[in-house]
Amino acid sequence: MKLRNLKAKSPKRARNFSWTPSSAVTIGILVFGVVMVGPNLGEFFTMQTQIAQLKAKLESAKTHLTDLTEEKKRWDDPVFIRAQARDRLFYVVPGEISYLVLDADGLNLSDTSGTVGAMLAKQKNNTNFSQTIGTTKNDWAKGLLQSVVQAGLDQPLDSNGKPSANK
Repeated sequence: MKLRNLKAKSPKRARNFSWTPSSAVTIGILVFGVVMVGPNLGEFFTMQTQIAQLKAKLESAKTHLTDLTEEKKRWDDPVFIRAQARDRLFYVVPGEISYLVLDADGLNLSDTSGTVGAMLAKQKNNTNFSQTIGTTKNDWAKGLLQSVVQAGLDQPLDSNGKPSANK
């Protein structure tokens, strides 16, 4: 008898999970929640990414607006306007002499008539006009078509001068 009492007093083994109506309802609610929230969760993360990108774009626009505001303030200053007119438009104050350096490649340096400016003015004010109508030797439309066809059909050459096999 003592053995029976020992067995009765020993701890029982953990039982296997049993399905009860309340556990089935709980699992059903969990599955329903995952199905309902899952797709919306992906949209939530996509929206958060878009919001972060738009905030960065907004900060960039604010910085650009600040730069433009500072630029506008500079244009309100008459000294800045005068400096820009001098630099961009080559304006001078009355009484000043402006010197403009030209590229020497296109000028005839053997001219002995005076300054380069006088030579350019003389060439500009020349009244000798041609009385004949000239034509070009090349037809531009044919040249354009030939260029397009050649660009489409030519193959690049490799280092040996042969057409490369890459397409």
